[in-house]
Amino acid sequence: MLTRTHASNVKPLAPADRKPLMLDGAALDAARRNPPAADPPSAEDAQWRDALIALLNDALATELVCMLRYKRHHFTARGLESLKIGEEFLAHARKEAVHADRLAQRIVQLGGEPDFAPDTLSRRSHAAYDESRELRAMIEANLVAERIAVESYSQSIALVGARDPSTRRLLEDILADEQEHAEELRGWLAD
Repeated sequence: MLTRTHASNVKPLAPADRKPLMLDGAALDAARRNPPAADPPSAEDAQWRDALIALLNDALATELVCMLRYKRHHFTARGLESLKIGEEFLAHARKEAVHADRLAQRIVQLGGEPDFAPDTLSRRSHAAYDESRELRAMIEANLVAERIAVESYSQSIALVGARDPSTRRLLEDILADEQEHAEELRGWLAD
């Protein structure tokens, strides 16, 4: 609460200093007159969109390969800590599946087709599939894959920049999850 001495220092805005919170009516009218479907994308915009869809399809392949690797590790983990860590592998697999779904949805929103072709997944993925049999090797393989994911999403975010805020936010959300996974895996190796 302001005292009288403080209140005298506070000056209300004069009506001339106030700017009304109003939308630009002319810009709204222009949007009404020119719906997006009426203006085909420029060749440059179409090329950029196609490149973005390819980038997202590679990220989709990476998420699917990571999901499969985590699933395999969940089912094949052996040892004293295997139950606890195996359940965490399953939780990570589920999260990677959610990432894949979100990427596929964004690809469709951009007018593309998500590429789930199993015969090319490992070739398009940034991270490798892994068939390790030892728990520590599984953790290490997953940590390497998460580091690759963090790097690839960081680069993708920089490439998208401000040109597509929706895609950038999606990539930033996924990046945050991948960073969390990497930290968790690093912690398991330290224990």
